Amino acid sequence: MNPVFTQIELNKVVPVVVLNDVNKAVPIALSLINGGIPCAEVTFRTEAAEESIYEISRRCPEMILGAGTVLSVEQVDKAIGAGARFIVSPGFNPKVVEYCMKNDYPVCPGIMTPTELEMALDFGLELVKFFPAENAGGLKMIKALSAPYPMVKFMPTGGISPSNLRDYLSCDKILACGGSWMVKKELIEAGKYDEIEKLTKEAFEIVKEIRG
Repeated sequence: MNPVFTQIELNKVVPVVVLNDVNKAVPIALSLINGGIPCAEVTFRTEAAEESIYEISRRCPEMILGAGTVLSVEQVDKAIGAGARFIVSPGFNPKVVEYCMKNDYPVCPGIMTPTELEMALDFGLELVKFFPAENAGGLKMIKALSAPYPMVKFMPTGGISPSNLRDYLSCDKILACGGSWMVKKELIEAGKYDEIEKLTKEAFEIVKEIRG
C-alpha cells in the first residue's frame, strides 16, 4: 500500500471539499485539522480548485491533501503541480490511471462493478473508490465484491454520513470513507468554520471508537 494511503487509513475519513473561493481554502483546512482529521480531497470541479490546493499545501503542510473529480491527465499535472499528494477520480479512466502509475502518483479511481475492479487489478491497484456508494448498493455491495476480490480495499464515497459511517468503517475491507457532510456547501459559503470543526470532531470521535 502506498504510504499516502496508509496515512489516509489512519484518518479513516476523507472530507470531500468543493471550493469556489480560494480565500476559504486555508480556513477550511485549519477547521479540519483542529477537528482531528488533517485530510481532504479538493474536487477539481471549480476554477478555484488548483489555487486552493496550492494554498493549502503551502500553508498547511500537515494536511494529507488530494485532488478529486480528476478526469484527465492534464488535471493530474495541475493537481500534483499545485501540491496534491493523491489523485481521486469518480470513474475508471485508464489513461489517468496509467499516467499516475507511470509517474508514481498515488491514485484511487472510482469503480462500481466487478469488471471495473478487475481493470484496477490489471494496473496493480490495491485501493479503489466505490462510487456512488449508497446508490450502488452500499456496504452490502462492497462485502459482495470483497468475496472474490479479497486483496482490494475500498474508499466508499457518496451518501456517507454520521448515521452510517460507523457501519462502513467497521468493515475491514474499507480503508477510509469519503464524505462532504462536515464541509457542506452552505457551511463553506457562510464561512461557518466553527461548525465545520464541530462536525469534523464528531466524525473523529466515531473514528476513535472504531480504532478502539
